[in-house]
Amino acid sequence: MLASLRKYRNYRLYFLGQIVSYSGSWMQDTALPWLVLQLTHSPFQVGLLVFCRYGPFMVGGLYGGVIADRFDNRRVLMCSQTLSMCVAAALATVAFAGSDRLWLLYLLATGSGIALVFDNPSKHALIYQLVGREDLPNAISLNVSLQNSAKIVGPALGGILIAAVGSGWCFVVNAWSFLAVLAALVAMRASELYPLSRGRRQSGLRALREGIAHVRTSRLLLTIMGIGVVLGLFGFSAMRTLLSVLARDTLHGGPRTFGALFAAYGAGAVVGALAAAARVGTGRRILIGGALLFSLPILLLAPVEVTELAMALLFVAGAGWATWSSQALAQVQLAAPDQLRGRVISLYTYTIIASAPLGGLLGGWLAEVGGTELAFAISGGAGVAASLAGAAALVAPQPDEGERRDRQQRRRDEHGVDDGVVVLRQRVEPRENERQHGQQSGDDAAQGVVP
Repeated sequence: MLASLRKYRNYRLYFLGQIVSYSGSWMQDTALPWLVLQLTHSPFQVGLLVFCRYGPFMVGGLYGGVIADRFDNRRVLMCSQTLSMCVAAALATVAFAGSDRLWLLYLLATGSGIALVFDNPSKHALIYQLVGREDLPNAISLNVSLQNSAKIVGPALGGILIAAVGSGWCFVVNAWSFLAVLAALVAMRASELYPLSRGRRQSGLRALREGIAHVRTSRLLLTIMGIGVVLGLFGFSAMRTLLSVLARDTLHGGPRTFGALFAAYGAGAVVGALAAAARVGTGRRILIGGALLFSLPILLLAPVEVTELAMALLFVAGAGWATWSSQALAQVQLAAPDQLRGRVISLYTYTIIASAPLGGLLGGWLAEVGGTELAFAISGGAGVAASLAGAAALVAPQPDEGERRDRQQRRRDEHGVDDGVVVLRQRVEPRENERQHGQQSGDDAAQGVVP
């Protein structure tokens, strides 16, 4: 279960730095929606906050993958984490000043979203460099367990601090927590990072097209990203937008109830992630099972008005989300070659994070129209339907090689290019052939992905 922590010094540093930072970030993510809800008493305004938080990723998230493939991931993370630290400090200043100007909160939430554009794909790509291919599923599962442990500690401490001394101190703690990440990144030994084959530098649009072309050749990647869109639009946003409304309006609680709900969800996620870390390898049944285990409890949460039962369902949903996300991210990374890994990761995370702004607005609107009952029913039902559709897609018979070649020939005839064959050849050729014909393959790729 702890293989990556035992073997790799750089990963231990990364892990320890993130323990502090993730907890601070969840304290901020608990305090900010609660502050907006207290100022406006409007679930839609909370949804608008989520839109501002993830809107920048919806616009520029795909190009974050291009940056991750082009530049040193560790240095990119230093810049993005510094920006996030400045945003947290500014939020603390606004909260202590007692300002009720919502546009300031929305503007700073947008700033944290800009940092996320650069942070997310580089952070995931760096994990591959820290542990290599063999231990990647274990490292990802441990990282997911870390993220979800923070969902226990962060919201619980956040709820206590909000009730005791106000939201501002949550932002202060988060600002200081980024120093731990920056110190860990500086202390890493560059000589112990696994080397990557970066490939040729291309313009942003051309590089992005190459990543999309690779994803289009894989039914597994398309299925994962299709489910991710639905889970991001309905499920992920439900956790961000609706839990504050559930705590205050449906369960008639306060910030401690809000923190307890988040903590229950985080506890389940820790259990699911540690179980995934102990498991060797990846599997499609586990992938679909995780998506169902996340969506079904959200559907069952719709009529619940008892805090303890809501916490139990959120515990199960957390275990499902951790199982899904660790399996999905591991399979996405393993299916991507070195020179495309950042772009493929950004495409996957884009399906979840970029759909969250729209999901936040949708969830807030549904809660205003029909309460959390309607919002959770639609969110959970959509996730269950997407999971079943994904299972059907993965068990459907694959087209044989002759059909694939016929389809590629038709694409060449129609568009004058073949956007899949070059990537497929790069993926299956032995490495010695890649080195021998590297220049020619680069020229072919440049011709094969540009209309």
